[in-house]
Amino acid sequence: MALLTAKTFSLQFNNKRRVNKPYYPRKALLCYQLTPQNGSTPTRGHLKNKKEDHAEIRFINKIKSMGLDETQCYQVTCYLTWSPCPSCAGELVDFIKAHRHLNLRIFASRLYYHWRPNYQEGLLLLCGSQVPVEVMGLPEFTDCWENFVDHKEPPSFNPSEKLEELDKNSQAIKRRLERIKSRSVDVLENGLRSLQLGPVTPSSSIRNSR
Repeated sequence: MALLTAKTFSLQFNNKRRVNKPYYPRKALLCYQLTPQNGSTPTRGHLKNKKEDHAEIRFINKIKSMGLDETQCYQVTCYLTWSPCPSCAGELVDFIKAHRHLNLRIFASRLYYHWRPNYQEGLLLLCGSQVPVEVMGLPEFTDCWENFVDHKEPPSFNPSEKLEELDKNSQAIKRRLERIKSRSVDVLENGLRSLQLGPVTPSSSIRNSR
């Protein structure tokens, strides 16, 4: 597997609200790790957007091309620089529904157009289809740094300080995602009340079913 440079990791997984000068585009990058349940060596790789396909679609096509044993379960972890767009969210849901032997988890460094309702709906679609979407924190950034970055050349920054900075910046993004998820709970509870089913008790709330 071709590894990322330390510079690419630092620039593309940068989760500050605004990019400092000199400005640069924060592109879509997807790092994936596929781990067989039988304990075999994990398969890793990374993909970026191409003109005709987003990184998520290339990831789906990559997994399909592997010819995995469907009698065996696999844990698939994805680290994304940007959370999926609504179209890619739908494609990922369809893919996982058609491949029940795959257990997919998604961690994003940043939320893509998080204020737009259709992008929020895409995230909720994934979460509601047994594809957890979370914001990357220190464990995920550390795992990504250790397993997807080339360490032959010393980086121009202190790795520990960089990882701590990413983790600190992620806290506000995590709260933002939780607010998006909580809105879906509110909509469900309001819908139940409108059906005159009475107030939603803590035991029946979707909050406790996750």
